[in-house]
Amino acid sequence: MNSSPRYNYFYDDSLLRKFPKFLFSKWRSIPLLDRWLFQELFPTFLFTVSAFTVVSLSVGVMFDLVRKIVESGLSLKFALQVFFLKLPSFLVLSFPMAILMATLLTFSRLSSNSEIKALKSLGISTKRIIVSSLLFGLLMTSITFIFNDMIVPISNKNAEAVLRKGLGVSMHSDYVEDIIYSRFGKISDPDSNKEIDGMTHLFYSKEFQNRKMVDVTVLDFSRLGYKQMLIAKNALWNETDSNWEFSNGKILTISPDGGSTSITFENYTYPLDSGLKKLSDLPKDPSYMRLSDIFKAKDFYKISGNIKEERRMKVRIQERFTLPIACLVFSLIGSSLACSSKTRSSQSKGFILSIILILFYYILSFVFSSLGVSGSVSPLISAWLPVFISLSGGLYLLKEADS
Repeated sequence: MNSSPRYNYFYDDSLLRKFPKFLFSKWRSIPLLDRWLFQELFPTFLFTVSAFTVVSLSVGVMFDLVRKIVESGLSLKFALQVFFLKLPSFLVLSFPMAILMATLLTFSRLSSNSEIKALKSLGISTKRIIVSSLLFGLLMTSITFIFNDMIVPISNKNAEAVLRKGLGVSMHSDYVEDIIYSRFGKISDPDSNKEIDGMTHLFYSKEFQNRKMVDVTVLDFSRLGYKQMLIAKNALWNETDSNWEFSNGKILTISPDGGSTSITFENYTYPLDSGLKKLSDLPKDPSYMRLSDIFKAKDFYKISGNIKEERRMKVRIQERFTLPIACLVFSLIGSSLACSSKTRSSQSKGFILSIILILFYYILSFVFSSLGVSGSVSPLISAWLPVFISLSGGLYLLKEADS
């Protein structure tokens, strides 16, 4: 192994003794080869994760915030708060991409300097060389999962609240727009006194604010042949009586023979269940939910009969695991590809290759995610198939590099 000054700190215990004794002993227990490779890999990872985060933040947030500052009068103070609150969500996306690029660039540099060749000449296999890369990928998998489940949902909610406050849209955290709720149950047939299964109600509200539904429309299909439409200015859930109280509206009923009746009311109690209230408490975007909340949303949509949303939640649950796992898969692909004698390349080629592999993986993930939500494939397959395809490619590259 090269003993140039660049690596001298691995042999200088005086620097490490500045750390707590426990950390020092743990660090010294790691094999020298892994410490060296980790030290080569980590600075490159920090650079690449910073680069990806800055680029993605600029495209995904900064331009939109500048437009809101210019067009909507958003103050710089609120814009900066939103910017930093959005940072964790883009960090999570950057981690897998940064792992791939960092491993490719690091091992490509070592390979071009013949350091990988020197290690192999000592009888060290490629599988042993990339162990440090895989362990680092496993560490980042854990960090990504924790970040994505515990930090990102909270920061996204706070960013949305700060943005609405800055724009003067709403000072409340319970603001939701365009609420649609379908209720399934028994549809009664007045002629035969029989009941069939189907959608009994369709509810729409323009917004939910201050614990109140605003601009409400309810379509009632609970009686076969009859169609009833309720329009109201507001609707409020009565927790004591477990019903909805509508105000300032009208009810239009159309009978099977085409006749219609209409009544106007100031206050009206409607026997609609609490499912709508639960729906209003659920964020539309799973990125605002923790994993436990997504499970609750899935169960709610299943009970309410909303099969498409239930399927979407199932896909998002699986993706909460596949996104972190991508760190481990990318570490395998990047290090195996760079260590292969058939694919040795310069750092510039490694950069281009990283971009191509990242685009391929995320396009594949997006396509299968859409297929999972549409029901063409099962949620489990839609989320995990891109991972298994990439993992198979990584194992093949490792076999080629070790041959």
